[in-house]
Amino acid sequence: MIPASGIFNHMSTRHLRGDIFGGVTAAIVSLPMALAFGVATGVGAEAGLYGAVCIGFVAALFGGTATLISEPTGPMTVVMTAIVMSLTKLYPDDPGIALSLAFTVVMIAGAFQILFGLLRLGQYVTMMPYTVISGFMSGIGAILLIIQLPPLLGHAAAKGGILANIQALPEFVSTVNMPELILGGGTILAIVFMPSAWRRWCPPQLLALVAGTIVSTTLFGDTDIRRIGEIPLGLPTLHLPMMEPSLIRKMLVDGAVLGLLGCIDALLTSTVADSLTRTQHDSDKELIGQGLGNIFSGLCGGLPGAGATMGTVVNIQTGGRTAVSGITRALVLLTVVLWIGPLLTNVPLAVLAGIAIKVGFDIIDWNFLKRIHQVSWKGAAITYLVIVLTVFVDLIAAVGIGVFIANVLTISRLTELRSKEVRTIQAITDVDDAIAFSDTEKALLERTEGHILLFHLSGPMIFGVAKAIAREHNAIDNYEVLMLDLSDVPWLGVTSAMALESAVKEAWELGRRIYIVGATDAVRKRLGKLQVGTLVPEDCWLTSRQSALESANTWMLENGHLTAEQLNEGRTSALS
Repeated sequence: MIPASGIFNHMSTRHLRGDIFGGVTAAIVSLPMALAFGVATGVGAEAGLYGAVCIGFVAALFGGTATLISEPTGPMTVVMTAIVMSLTKLYPDDPGIALSLAFTVVMIAGAFQILFGLLRLGQYVTMMPYTVISGFMSGIGAILLIIQLPPLLGHAAAKGGILANIQALPEFVSTVNMPELILGGGTILAIVFMPSAWRRWCPPQLLALVAGTIVSTTLFGDTDIRRIGEIPLGLPTLHLPMMEPSLIRKMLVDGAVLGLLGCIDALLTSTVADSLTRTQHDSDKELIGQGLGNIFSGLCGGLPGAGATMGTVVNIQTGGRTAVSGITRALVLLTVVLWIGPLLTNVPLAVLAGIAIKVGFDIIDWNFLKRIHQVSWKGAAITYLVIVLTVFVDLIAAVGIGVFIANVLTISRLTELRSKEVRTIQAITDVDDAIAFSDTEKALLERTEGHILLFHLSGPMIFGVAKAIAREHNAIDNYEVLMLDLSDVPWLGVTSAMALESAVKEAWELGRRIYIVGATDAVRKRLGKLQVGTLVPEDCWLTSRQSALESANTWMLENGHLTAEQLNEGRTSALS
């Protein structure tokens, strides 16, 4: 079922002027980035342009964030690069098949995103520990830096991935192409040090692209400099889905990783857009729009993409308020694809490498990395582990291991805190200030002389608390009544429920009287589905602790565990 907010994104003519200006400005920002990412993946500059057009148009039309600008992004480019490289190794003599399979993976990623949206998982996609997200994004930024160092120095990237590029770095440095290093280094400096007043009128990436191209053709016109080359004009050739039976598992896994990364990237940017426009996006609808955009991009031979923070912020700051701005941006880039491509043939690859390196540097979460060790050494260890795994091992392993360790540490801490809320009380001297007993309850408990084992639980009972329940229950054997006070338990996990069942079953086998106090409907329903429902009589499910203590006192009197004198003493104490 499609989310109830409608098929199309929010569009209106009320902000038409601002939307058009915002879309045109965002297109100017997107152009050099699309070219750089297309070249970085090895697919070609045109793939970056096709991706920017396809994803930008479709996601703007069907998404759930009015001002979101979608295009190829740094993280998506890194994953796509790895996919292309791995498939190219399998088909070294037929790169056309490798690219067709890679574009099919992009479509699979889009299908996963649509599935996530239809299942309404948008609100859960970004619920990962920030230590893992930061480490993953920083690792991706580091990968982008490493794979762009060779073209910055005037060389093609080494075959064999990240390690091969690192190992070949000394050779690249010793045989550096100085003109290309000057162009690439100058591009980085221009982007970093461009005056803020200039940035209002021209994106630094575009200025660096134009200036670097002009310098390369004038000052280094006679030098052998690698350039983009011819960009095909016109509409792209369709790439129908292509599956290789022996690679289905790999393609599905790569598609799932690419789709999940795109979801995280897009929804985090949607949150930024919400904060700037004071609106609320539709997460599930946005995932469907992103998925449709990536499927369309894969069909057209374009790169995968997601919501881009830079383009979105520029769009909003220059007047964009509805999806018309995103559609305008896509149409502007379409004119580049159809008619302006020949003007880009002389752009040096070193200039594009400089642009991509700046993007990689910005992806690294420097602000968090500088502070995490002061906040938590465990958090710092997880973040750096995820970075290392992302760069040198595998993206899936990095996220999976990072989330697993973070969750284990969180569960351990929650278990420690929740275990402190499991208390057994036999006499009034055991009562601490954390449990509020009335004078009557204190008197009723005191006169039983330790024959009532009051089990007090508080807060959500996660599975880690089961051990504490078992430990507390086994601590005392000399009792006649087991009383489980669940008044402060809003939720009972399956494992903790099983631990309570074991306690009740053991007490029942020993002939003890069992009371359950204050169980909510949800907690009672869960316990009722276990043996607790058959072992505890209906009249022993009570709503208040006082009524349970009174009933227990009466039962103990009737069964010879409490004398009439003790009962009368308790009543007198309670009245006084």
